Parts: sequence; C-alpha cells; structure tokens
Amino acid sequence: MSNLDRTPDMTACGGRAGVAGEPVRELIPGRVVQLGESTKVRRLLPTLGRRMVGAWCFIDHYGPDDIASEPGMQVPPHPHMGLQTVSWLHDGEVLHRDSLGSLQLLQPGQLGIMTSGRAIAHSEESPREHRDILHGAQLWVALPDHARHTAPAFEFHGELPVVTGGGLRATVMLGEVDGARSPGTAYTPIVGADLAVGKGASARLPLEPDFEYAMLTMTGGATVDGVLLEPGSLLYLGTNRSDVHIESDVDTRVLLLGGEPFDEQIVMWWNFVARTGEEVAAARAEWNAGAGSFGEVHGYDGERLLAPPMPAGPLKPRGRVR
Repeated sequence: MSNLDRTPDMTACGGRAGVAGEPVRELIPGRVVQLGESTKVRRLLPTLGRRMVGAWCFIDHYGPDDIASEPGMQVPPHPHMGLQTVSWLHDGEVLHRDSLGSLQLLQPGQLGIMTSGRAIAHSEESPREHRDILHGAQLWVALPDHARHTAPAFEFHGELPVVTGGGLRATVMLGEVDGARSPGTAYTPIVGADLAVGKGASARLPLEPDFEYAMLTMTGGATVDGVLLEPGSLLYLGTNRSDVHIESDVDTRVLLLGGEPFDEQIVMWWNFVARTGEEVAAARAEWNAGAGSFGEVHGYDGERLLAPPMPAGPLKPRGRVR
C-alpha cells in the first residue's frame, strides 16, 4: 500500500536520540488519511509524536470496512525505494502486482513482503469479486544503508510459525518470537507478530531487552502493561523489557512490532526512503518522467500514480520524535 497523501511532509527520522532507554507507556492516536478512491486508514507512524519503532517507519491500520457494494482497495501503480512493504490482512483479500511481474492474491494470515531496494513499482487492489469486509495493516520497514540499493524482490509466505501459551496465539510475521522464526527476509534485527488474545486470557510475552516495541490493537480491546488499548491505537513500550503482560476480557487481535533501534538517519517523503532530500527529488523526477529504473506494472486497469509536488524549502532534520 502507498502513502497517497498529495501534500506529504519531508521527514527525517532514525538515530537513537528519541529512543526511550527504559520501559514507557506512550499512547499514540492515529490520524485519518484517505487512501485511494474508497479506503480510509488510520496512520500511526510517522506521527507528530514518534516516527520509528526499530526499523518500522510506517504503520497504516484500515478497516474493518464493509465493501460489499464498493470497489474496495484501488491503489494504482506507484514507486518505492529504500524500504520493505509488509502486507497483513485480517479480513478480505488484496491482489498485488509489481514491476517484477509478480501477481499474488494475499489473504488473511499470509505474508506478502516486497523489498523495494533501489527501485520498484506495484499496485494493490481488491479483486472484482471480493469478500464483504476489508481489514488489515500496511507496514513499512526502512532498509539499512548496506541493503537499500539491493535488487528488488517480492516474497509470499502462505504459512507462518505460531507460538501459543496463556490464552495467547502469536503468528510470527517477521523475526523471532519465543524460538519461532518467520521465513520472511529481514535486513535489521526486527520482530513483527500477530497476537490473538482469547477472552479471559492473561499472558506474559517474552521480549528482547535491546529492542524497542509498540503494540497496535486491531480488534477487541487488550490491556497491555496496565494500559487499555482500543482498536486503532498504538502503544509505544520503549526498551529494556524482558517481557510484557497482556490480558483481555474479549477476543482481541494485537500486532506486536519491534526491533533494535535504527541507528541511521533517513529521509521519508511520499513513497521513498532515502538519506537526503536530493535523492528523493531525483527519484521523484525519474518516476514522473517515465517508469525508468522503477519498471512498469502490467495488468492494472488504470493509470499509474504520479508523485505530488515537492514541499517548499529545504529538509529540516527533526530526529525520531518531536
């Protein structure tokens, strides 16, 4: 999925200046953003309060939306560079196409991970005949400098490892949880897991003290380290935790996102992650002039999406938080 904001900010983030060196409980509200023709999302990263959690640099939560009489998700071909996109569904299905020739239908519990590397383009859409409900999350992972110019790639994993205990069932999307490791490719120490918390559950989930973590409630309502999380809310947990307590009075789904704090300073604008504003400007010009190194997406019924105008004024680095 894309950042379809037509007036996106140029944002600098990364480095350890804004990383909490201790456990914290920082509740981050999402802001509503229009995505494509008919989908609204709650954007949780980047926000005014926090820009990254480990290498996770972008979090959109969408749905549950009734699209029975709607076209659903319709995101035209658009470019990416310097990042990985991680698609995760709870309800519905999304058809992924990219400039490598990949064509993959993504369904709930399946992992679609696209490594843009130096340049890629893709589209995402609900199939013409689709389920009534669409609900999921779109996540971006910033690539470290040694990997950001790598060849683009797309991975699909229909089955993922699962850890259970204490009324909790964790599906490991990326990284490792309690000895279970995802087959998804990662370029930094990172973790992503979908936690199904049963009604009446009370469990302690093991964590890595060197990682920083956040939790996003998808449905239901869990109490995490004493803080009640409503659907669509993100709780930043900081670092130096060996575990976290989760309990719930209703069936709940929560995404656990974390990783080693990202040391490098990055620049994010629209669908590009780079190191300087000049790199972003060059990528924007190349995409708008023609596909160039981004390639072409074949099979999407519609025009590709042009990048919006660059913001006025030079980039002003602000760190991970402000």
